[in-house]
Amino acid sequence: MTTSDMTLFPMMIKLAGRKCVVIGAGKVAAAKVEGLLSCGARVVVIGPKAVRRIRDRANAGKLVWRRRRVSPHDLRGAFLAIAATDSPSTNESVFRFCQAREVLCNSVDDPEHCDFFYPAVVRRGPLQIAISTSGHSPALAARLRKELGRQFGPEWSAFVERLGKKRQEILRLPQSTQRKRLLKEIATSKRLSVGSHPSRNSGPVHG
Repeated sequence: MTTSDMTLFPMMIKLAGRKCVVIGAGKVAAAKVEGLLSCGARVVVIGPKAVRRIRDRANAGKLVWRRRRVSPHDLRGAFLAIAATDSPSTNESVFRFCQAREVLCNSVDDPEHCDFFYPAVVRRGPLQIAISTSGHSPALAARLRKELGRQFGPEWSAFVERLGKKRQEILRLPQSTQRKRLLKEIATSKRLSVGSHPSRNSGPVHG
């Protein structure tokens, strides 16, 4: 069975404090590193040479850069790894190392040697909309991201933030049928509509 024939399990993972290893230190690797750092991961980069962005992050203590070729020992204690070198054989070797140690691996541009994929993502603050075609058509995923990006504009970031605050207010109420109803209603409330002014929604939620 090929990777594209498998049913993928969609989930959002907390990476804060987890060791994530990136093998390769070029431009592609640097982009992966930024995503991991933004989620609070403990990033280790393996590669003899690195682009400036990775060197700067290492000098600032944001990540660990090991200036050499990858070793199986580099994956000890890792939660996930990303093989992002320009050598397909090296990337495949990393995948094999990961399989032996039960470490999740993504091999860039090599679906058959991946345990997980990077979806196309629309990010609006706390709102994230991820699109995947299970490897059938990354170009379609990119197209859908653009379309959804137009549909869900920057104003959705503030809307979701307001929604979260109202939800916390409701959760402080005693357990009741009314609380359950309010939690469902706030997502469609006109008072919390997208684009409405934050000051108009600063009061407490009432039933």
